[in-house]
Amino acid sequence: MGGAVSAGEDNDELIDNLKEAQYIRTELVEQAFRAVDRADYYLEEFRENAYKDLAWKHGNIHLSAPCIYSEVMEALELQPGLSFLNLGSGTGYLSSMVGLILGPFGVNHGVELHSDVIEYAKQKLDFFIRTSSSFDKFDFCEPSFVPGNCLELSPGCSQYDRVYCGAGVQKQHEDYMKSLLKVGGILVMPLEEKLTKITRTGPSAWETKKILAVSFAPLIQPCHSESGKSRLVQLLFRAVAGHAVGSRGHTWQGGPRTAGPEHPRPWVPVPRGAAVRPVAASLLAGGGGLARPGPAVQPLGGQTDCRPA
Repeated sequence: MGGAVSAGEDNDELIDNLKEAQYIRTELVEQAFRAVDRADYYLEEFRENAYKDLAWKHGNIHLSAPCIYSEVMEALELQPGLSFLNLGSGTGYLSSMVGLILGPFGVNHGVELHSDVIEYAKQKLDFFIRTSSSFDKFDFCEPSFVPGNCLELSPGCSQYDRVYCGAGVQKQHEDYMKSLLKVGGILVMPLEEKLTKITRTGPSAWETKKILAVSFAPLIQPCHSESGKSRLVQLLFRAVAGHAVGSRGHTWQGGPRTAGPEHPRPWVPVPRGAAVRPVAASLLAGGGGLARPGPAVQPLGGQTDCRPA
């Protein structure tokens, strides 16, 4: 259940320890971890354990150990402007860190099985946006959370640049998970008790790397409901029209765009105060090309229970 590094007195000390132990290896990942205080995603009565390298679970609410999140963030090789799909998005802690790297032209989708956890994640996201000083330094790709089961995505759905699954995947579902990934994309998931990084190098070509032994709760099989699928399609399609807010005082609404003058996409500036939440400036200059996940994308989910073996 973690315990690979010493406990910290605060978030910065925890990150220092993760760096010293080589779980955090890049500056971009370090900045994202320092910008999002892990304790803010705990229930108040459990905050004293937030800076230990341990997983935490209370009812349906769960956080993996910091060393696991560190390995996941490093393995994803995130860049500004990419599209990200978080299967079993939980509290939104990981999605918020990812959003700081993706920036205003990224896509940040999370799908979670439990409706109470989605409400918890939305509350934590609101608190982060209202109170964090991180927005003096970052643009933010705000995560969108929708309810659903991650094994119910349409076979014809659009694909993502980066995918993370926070529930244990068995061999029979490996190809299904790979199908969510664009060529050149990276999938990180616990596959048969190993945290695994899979890179799609071609339409039918893959590179696989085992990162470390872990123990996750398995994916929950869906109850096949066509009406449920239809509702989830609508929810995730709405999430495509997510927004990012910058220090310019505008919210840019609409789906992700392909960066560069060859592929212009209209964006609509919305004045500050028009039913949006303020965020702010920039982590990195530049963006990456991405394809819009279209309306055929259907939600997924699966509750995470992650423990290093």
